[in-house]
Amino acid sequence: MTSVLRSGPQGHGGDLFLGERPQHGPWQTRMRKISNHGSLRVAKVAYPLGLCVGLFIYVAYIKWHRATATQAFFSITRAAPGTRWGQQAHSPQGTAADGHEVFYGIMFDAGSTGTRVHVFQFARPPRETPTLTHETFKALKPGLSAYADDVEKSAQGIQELLDVAKQDIPFDFWKATPLVLKATAGLRLLPGEKAQKLLQKVKEVFKASPFLVGDDCVSIMNGTDEGVSAWITVNFLTGSLKTPGGSSVGMLDLGGGSTQIAFLPRVEGTLQTSPPGYLTALRMFNRTYKLYSYSYLGLGLMSARLAILGGVEGQPAKDGKELVSPCLSPSFKGEWEHAEVTYRVSGQKAVASLHEPCAARVSEVLRNRVHRTEEVKHVDFYAFSYYYDLAAGVGLIDAEKGGSLVVGDFEIAAKYVCRTLETQPQSSPFACMDLTYVSLLLQEFGFPRSKVLKLTRKIDNVETSWALGAIFHYIDSLNRQKSPAS
Repeated sequence: MTSVLRSGPQGHGGDLFLGERPQHGPWQTRMRKISNHGSLRVAKVAYPLGLCVGLFIYVAYIKWHRATATQAFFSITRAAPGTRWGQQAHSPQGTAADGHEVFYGIMFDAGSTGTRVHVFQFARPPRETPTLTHETFKALKPGLSAYADDVEKSAQGIQELLDVAKQDIPFDFWKATPLVLKATAGLRLLPGEKAQKLLQKVKEVFKASPFLVGDDCVSIMNGTDEGVSAWITVNFLTGSLKTPGGSSVGMLDLGGGSTQIAFLPRVEGTLQTSPPGYLTALRMFNRTYKLYSYSYLGLGLMSARLAILGGVEGQPAKDGKELVSPCLSPSFKGEWEHAEVTYRVSGQKAVASLHEPCAARVSEVLRNRVHRTEEVKHVDFYAFSYYYDLAAGVGLIDAEKGGSLVVGDFEIAAKYVCRTLETQPQSSPFACMDLTYVSLLLQEFGFPRSKVLKLTRKIDNVETSWALGAIFHYIDSLNRQKSPAS
């Protein structure tokens, strides 16, 4: 059996192509015919004169409309660093008919497998926490890192996604809407010079856009911020951030290149025993949270596959050597592509059973790589991304609605799939490896087999990615600059 496989299970991070928005036609101008009874000379003079007068009135109206629209925005007296339009930034706010402040934010998620744009619309009732009223989402493949050797080609996809934002946000809000791109593990794994060239090209495209662009508009997101932003997202959507001192939920995210865990500790022992770099302060809604948040670069599902196979990130196998794994069916031979590198892979011969030697190999990869905390046993957790995809792929949860499971379900599924692959190689040859890896990763974090996890793609029909938390935190920081005393 020989096959060619690409990094990532089918369906993960798939593109969402939006329907075309109806286009308004050009201004329709109705002209009365000039009477044939008048002088031909008068008609020749009056016709162009009327056109000139009409054009003058139209241009004057447009200028007046733009000026008054701009003045309607609430000014931030301390502008965001490096804002590109004038000395004073404007807050992304308008006022709806019901008195709610309306504002927008645009976040680009440049991940390892694709680039995604999220366009968010918020409404803030007087003296209350803002609510999310609408989200538009679109994704393109491949990820930015695929253009590391041809930077110019990256601009086309970025511009296409910017056009989605232009269609979704009313014209009068463009200049006041923050535009931000944050790259994750895909660019973190690239050599620094290549990554910076890609980011510079994106920044050039952003600067040419009509949106609010600061000097910090494009950056590589460190893993801790990624986890914190995802934590904000899930707690914002579940309403946990509205009540000071109320209960919160934890977050588990499994991407292609890295994996994150974040929660709000309530036990003093967690704060005292956490290693350096695992605790971070977050300020939101004039409150400060001390979060346990950490990102493990290289332990995302795709990077873990490579490590389990014995490969090295970003490097072809030495002399084109075949990578042999006890986690693959003994009869399997094929090619697997990851981060633009193609590897020849095969299963290990004469293996009595797949799961036991596979689990042993995965344990070697995870040894001393993950910090375990006791408190996770007592915190409610949501799990996203590949956790969801793998569980849905083997029927542990509904593929559309998500659901709950216990950590031990991943181990049960892994044993079943591994046993099936021994005699019936499937179209998903990595299923045994992936499920075994996720099962042991969760146990390394400190989750018992009986721990219940909630797996979902959306909460209240909103994507549960870090993008919402990141843009919301960015807008909140702009508001704090506006009111430093608050």
